[in-house]
Amino acid sequence: MTNEQVDVLVVGAGATGLSAAYAVQRAGRSVLVLESRERVGGRLWTDEVDGVDLEIGGQWVSPDQDALLAMLDELGLETFERHREGASIYVGRDGERRTFTGEQLPVADSVEAEMTRLTALLDELSGQMDPSRPWDMPGARELDQVTFLGWLEQHCAEPEARDNIGMFIAQAMLTKPAHTFSALQAVHMAASAGSFSNLVDSEFILDKRVIGGLQQVPLRLAERLGSAVRTGRDVEKVAWSDEAVTVSSGDLTVSARHLVLAIPPTAVTRVRFEPPLPSIQRETRQHQSFGQVIKVHATYETPFWRDAGLSGTAFSPYEVVHEAYDNTNHDEPRGTLVGFVSDLQADAVLRLSATDRRDVILSSLSTYFGPQAAAPLTYFESDWTSEELGSGAYGSSFDVGGLTRFGPRLREPVGPIQIGSSDVAGLGFQHVDGALRVGAELAAAIVGS
Repeated sequence: MTNEQVDVLVVGAGATGLSAAYAVQRAGRSVLVLESRERVGGRLWTDEVDGVDLEIGGQWVSPDQDALLAMLDELGLETFERHREGASIYVGRDGERRTFTGEQLPVADSVEAEMTRLTALLDELSGQMDPSRPWDMPGARELDQVTFLGWLEQHCAEPEARDNIGMFIAQAMLTKPAHTFSALQAVHMAASAGSFSNLVDSEFILDKRVIGGLQQVPLRLAERLGSAVRTGRDVEKVAWSDEAVTVSSGDLTVSARHLVLAIPPTAVTRVRFEPPLPSIQRETRQHQSFGQVIKVHATYETPFWRDAGLSGTAFSPYEVVHEAYDNTNHDEPRGTLVGFVSDLQADAVLRLSATDRRDVILSSLSTYFGPQAAAPLTYFESDWTSEELGSGAYGSSFDVGGLTRFGPRLREPVGPIQIGSSDVAGLGFQHVDGALRVGAELAAAIVGS
């Protein structure tokens, strides 16, 4: 049995935990980071699969993500632009495949008019919200008591407009069916990106990638923290009082003045606390859940779609793969497409055998890009729903009514325990930018105490 003592113990070596630990260490406090996985990064993970480097987890950088951009500069990481030259593809409610340029989908004028009106309405609502305190916006309680689908049906009679607007939040972001979360949760998703217009603009929200992968952020932070980061250390018990904590992990016991739980809300319940956390803290996290998404990587001998004048960008709320992008690596001759299968479509394909699921997903990519898409050199599915510690992606969200009922409790410390992750961020919610913001805030609360 080994006993150690530090000023601050951090549980979780994702972007939140490592950024918090880094800030604490720079402030002159002793710190230790325990991570149950055998790697650092959490929901960021870059790995080689069949000879191809793939970003299995999060990957994009947008120009409004100030905290992430500042961290990239500090760590000396370079970015490159996502390929976007050429026409994009849309498959409509009628099943027709159409190409287009710009951000406006090639839909009927009546559908376009309704999408424009709904976008303006969501922009207006998100402009009234402080994403750090969504429950305080005017009309928050009413918006939290109606599902996003119900809200869309109340405000729009055009089904294809509803389906497309719904896709950008339900399928593409929260990865849950629009009937399972509130309109307030949808507005919060938009406000966290600056506006709904930003959220639906792939030129903006999916602007750049990091050379070598976005996992380079936690990897380099871990390098700077050195031996203070321990992987393969699952925390089993936290004994706490108002003055200190004692954490047990196998044959290691750590005593600390402060504890940072930098893990998703769904993982907090895996830890045994003595005494138990206050009931409101437990209940708050019981009402948060991850969505369901499979990230699909298909690599080809060349990016053949570019020769056809296509950007590699594709959308459809009616396809198994609701969105796809050119995900070719920096200075890579081979071409990679990345596609996403979420919520109800993910439910359906996960019931299939691996072979049948692959066929269905590649068939959907072929609808967009033609028969060549059905024969990749390599194919890989990042199924975050099967990952025990994450249990889904990209971030957790509340059920209907939960954001106003439990949201104000999310950031409350419990004695010496601080709890946070990108799931509780305002700006940058469920993104790395939000994780870094939360990490900095957790560290500031400790250093300033």
